[in-house]
Amino acid sequence: MPILSSLFDRPLPVGSEAPDFSLSDENGKVVRLSNFRGQSHVVLVFYPGDDTTICTRQLCEFRDEWDHVLAKGAVVLGINPQGAESHRKFIQKQRYPFPLLVDKGREVAKIYHASGLIVRRTVYLVDKNGIVRFAERGKPSPEKVLAAII
Repeated sequence: MPILSSLFDRPLPVGSEAPDFSLSDENGKVVRLSNFRGQSHVVLVFYPGDDTTICTRQLCEFRDEWDHVLAKGAVVLGINPQGAESHRKFIQKQRYPFPLLVDKGREVAKIYHASGLIVRRTVYLVDKNGIVRFAERGKPSPEKVLAAII
């Protein structure tokens, strides 16, 4: 039943506190959401798979808007359950300036309501205070996501 109920989950509500998490990036470095508090807005991009058409397009849009991301005082974290080696190859191939985090077991995807039969494409903007300011399924544009920064 949990998988079936996850099909009808909505993203975390805007205005709610973003759950903290720690995940390893493509190089094994531990990234903790709370480490960005008071410093940067964080765009969380949950996506199903490395090197797939829509996922590549979505992450490339953030890469191509990197100057805008930085100007807004934000960082981007891509998250899916694939391993570090897959993430390293994907980053090298696409020249992403941001880390991809390994969510083995999809535990973080679950607490962010982005888990189902596969990871559900879900994008969040977490502000410097750890509050969700944007939450949407699908492939919202970087401009739409970053417009939520106040």
